[in-house]
Amino acid sequence: MKALPFSLGLALALTSAMAQAATSPSQRAFYGTAAPFAANAIYFVMTDRFVDGDPSNDHRDQGGAHRTFDIPVPGAPKGQSANIGYLGGDFKGVLNNAGYIRGMGFGAVWITPIVDNPDQAFTGGDPVSWGSKFSDRGKTGFHGYWGVNFYKLDEHLPSKDLDFAQFTAGMHKVGLNVVQDIVLNHGSPAFTMPERQPQFGQIFDEHGKLIADEQNLPPWQLDPRHNPLHRFYHAYEDLAQLSNNDESNPAVLDYFTGAYLKWIDQGADAFRIDTISHMSTAFWRQFSARIRAKHPGFFMYGEAFDYSPDNIGKYTWARNGGISLLDFPQQGAIKAVFERPGSDYGLLQSKLYLTNGPYANPYELVTFYDNHDMARMDASDHGFIDANNWLFTTRGIPAVYYGSETGFERGRAEHEGNRNYYGQARIDAAGRSSIYRQLKRIANLRERTPALQRGLMLVEHMGGDQAAFYRVYQKDGLHQIALVLLNKGDQAARFHVTRYLQPGRWQAALGGAAVDVAAGGALDAKVGPHDVAVYLLDAPATRTELVAELTRLMRDKSHPDE
Repeated sequence: MKALPFSLGLALALTSAMAQAATSPSQRAFYGTAAPFAANAIYFVMTDRFVDGDPSNDHRDQGGAHRTFDIPVPGAPKGQSANIGYLGGDFKGVLNNAGYIRGMGFGAVWITPIVDNPDQAFTGGDPVSWGSKFSDRGKTGFHGYWGVNFYKLDEHLPSKDLDFAQFTAGMHKVGLNVVQDIVLNHGSPAFTMPERQPQFGQIFDEHGKLIADEQNLPPWQLDPRHNPLHRFYHAYEDLAQLSNNDESNPAVLDYFTGAYLKWIDQGADAFRIDTISHMSTAFWRQFSARIRAKHPGFFMYGEAFDYSPDNIGKYTWARNGGISLLDFPQQGAIKAVFERPGSDYGLLQSKLYLTNGPYANPYELVTFYDNHDMARMDASDHGFIDANNWLFTTRGIPAVYYGSETGFERGRAEHEGNRNYYGQARIDAAGRSSIYRQLKRIANLRERTPALQRGLMLVEHMGGDQAAFYRVYQKDGLHQIALVLLNKGDQAARFHVTRYLQPGRWQAALGGAAVDVAAGGALDAKVGPHDVAVYLLDAPATRTELVAELTRLMRDKSHPDE
């Protein structure tokens, strides 16, 4: 590059400095993310296990010798149960309880995959027993992740006059977005059956034509070079006995793009992508580009079941598709902190990655403490309350697994009750749970507080049982600073905050008196055991030290290569 003359370079530098100085702090933008979807908290429903709103679609006689309805897991200890058959939950059961979900403070519902799954229980693989893992013999596709026709609704979900488009319309009417769980990496179990079963290892197109079939062959016996029905698959195994879709085949991209564009057209507002790390970033870049060419800004987050941020961060980068993630690294720390009294908030601070971290934007990660693929959090009521207070005030988009609002099946893994049926009676009784009451309190606060939804996060102090931090949102004429004080201890805690504290009248968002802070003053507050206090200042950030830190956080929140 040719060097600028000294006088011209000096003039440009002075002009730039003067322009920056002319921009007052109140005119600068400070925010974690501008993504509209980040305003929502997510309630995750395993549709078949939530509520049976329409018994007429249960198909209790389906499957013949390999029945699909109500199959208890053998070997359960006395008084405990788990099930690997369909149990009746459906769109109607979710829609009938949309007000319950919305009332808790959630703005979105993540539902398990809606596509057609096999009509029999699987006869291959290892037998399911109490506490077993990666075992599928005797299991059904009640969870939705064993797709065989990705253009067709599974018959257990819709009702008369309630197809997917009508379901999403009903959810939107009460203010809930619909997150559709999608699978591209695999279909149904495909081999090890004593005798071939219909649909297993097969994929059908939108017209019902068979386009892929593993033919009950182990992957290493497939012949994709010569057999057109094998070309959809890799000739090597991946997860258990599931078919392994070959993302290098353009037909795979065409098939799934067409299928999932169809469901967006019927009202899906966002995607959760299953097993994203089992397919290449080149594939996700193409898939993302096709989806967003028709639906700009469409929000997607993937499941890379890996606790190493160095391994998973790349999926969020723009050059790899710009797809957000479930925050597994923080999930591990959340369980470690809130399952054990006396743990240290410092462990959570180390998993925030607020500057120069592995992600394109840490504020767009979906944060959670458990789900259907791991043991539910094994915490006391206080532990759940503390975890929710953290989840709904810190950076990221919180997601809560169905039933966690009442401590349902805490500590239970997949074949130990993790996915058990919840039911209308438990929903109707939820108000008696202290976990539910406190979750509703903090989730509704986030729902009405832009700073908690999308603001930058600036840590004031984290250690032991106490955490204090700011969330700041300053964009498009909206200014809000939140000061969050968390206490997970068994005794009340006193906070004395001075660092970065801006003068003004701070309103107590969860009740109590406002606090007037003078220039150079402090905010003193007492926070009860296992409780949270949030103070709001609806004003632009002007304090020099605060503005400097927000500027740094804003500048450096992305991965250095982004």
